[in-house]
Amino acid sequence: MSDSVDSRPDAAQPAGEQPVGAPAHRFGLTSATALIIGTIIGVGVFNLPTSLASFGPISLVSMALTTVGALALAVLFAALSRRLPADGGPYAYARVAFGNPLGFTNAWSYWITAWAGNAAIAVGWVLYVEHFVNTGHNAFFSVLLVLIGLWIPAAVNLSGVKNMGAVQVVTTVVKFVVLAFMSTVGLFFISSANYSPWNVSGESTWAAIGGGMAIALFSYLGVETAAVAAAKVRDPDRNIPRATILGTLATAVVYMLSLIAVFGILPTTQLADATAPFSDAANSMFGGTWAGNVMAIAVIISGFGALNGWTMICAEMPLAAAKDGLFPERFKRISKAGVPPYGIVVSTVLASVAVIVNYLGASGADVFTTLVLMTGITAAIPYGFSALAQIKWRMADRRALEGRRFARDVTVAVVSLVFSILFIWYSRNIGQPFWLYWAPFILAAAALLLGIPVYRSQRRRMSAPTPVPTYR
Repeated sequence: MSDSVDSRPDAAQPAGEQPVGAPAHRFGLTSATALIIGTIIGVGVFNLPTSLASFGPISLVSMALTTVGALALAVLFAALSRRLPADGGPYAYARVAFGNPLGFTNAWSYWITAWAGNAAIAVGWVLYVEHFVNTGHNAFFSVLLVLIGLWIPAAVNLSGVKNMGAVQVVTTVVKFVVLAFMSTVGLFFISSANYSPWNVSGESTWAAIGGGMAIALFSYLGVETAAVAAAKVRDPDRNIPRATILGTLATAVVYMLSLIAVFGILPTTQLADATAPFSDAANSMFGGTWAGNVMAIAVIISGFGALNGWTMICAEMPLAAAKDGLFPERFKRISKAGVPPYGIVVSTVLASVAVIVNYLGASGADVFTTLVLMTGITAAIPYGFSALAQIKWRMADRRALEGRRFARDVTVAVVSLVFSILFIWYSRNIGQPFWLYWAPFILAAAALLLGIPVYRSQRRRMSAPTPVPTYR
């Protein structure tokens, strides 16, 4: 693999694609892969057993199907990034394929995913921090800890891409080692009795699997991050597809095996009440509390790395849209450190507000699940439109007698589209009162509607989308 960052200018960057004051440091394959793994593996998977416990071990099937969907999305984004290695990823694909209105919708929706997802990661991160402090889960101090978790990574990002990339590589190694440990050693501590009862949700088999899939999607958000940050990746048409496939495959393996281990080590009833399920599983494996403490520290480091990576993504999507006139000009201004500070600060402020609002009258676990489902909805929109863009372009290619890999690309796009629709359909807080049940949809709709005045104010400043490049 190549060095983590590269300081050479990218002479191949087309005119008009380079943001003013672009950073000198660029990610090579190592850092691009670390970005994928580091943003996918945050704290979502480490809190997932508790969120899925309301369905029972049947949610392992949900995770397996979600993994299929995530791998399909990885292959989809790898193919699209080879054809259109443009900054913004899903936003760029939707805009070129369907025009500025849908381009803006996808950029706005993905931006919501980024900052609301950061809020969810921070909430899940604090559940492990509170393994050591604020063990009584006082809401005021929980919110304060979440805000610390949001703003320290923001400060790291504001200091420059080089620092951000270094933090990402180190934290990615830690989190991957932890999951690899649970994926191997943990399998020797499984009790088959813990897989029964199989479905505890009271829902039908398919409803339980679907509900679990909607929650599990959050743990795979990030498969597209190298494509979103294309401007920061050296040789993007080569490194982005490779990093996307390698990072997602590696993550999928440790995800499935570690969740099989945790559900087999602890009974569902214990997982349902756990605030740090991987720590509880480690304590069950070795006795005492030392193993759980080590696990909690590792998860805290993992969560910090994810917050670091997603804070960058929070600014990259509006930066890409602002270059095309779809977002306000402030989002494309680059600091001396080579980063878009306005996007970083505004996104972190919005994530902070989301946390405070969601903590009103709710526990940390409920806040985490609600934010997870909300981001699943807003992520599935650009995922679905990326799939539709691929279908549209490949059909046109075939009519132009360019039929190479047609069946593979269209099949992958259709699978990605189906999973995107299912993720939205099942994004409800199963088993909760009415308002909490529909809260993910209400919050997502409110956030999407806030984009209307922004679109109206920007529509006269929008540049025309460029033609789609020829198939490669």
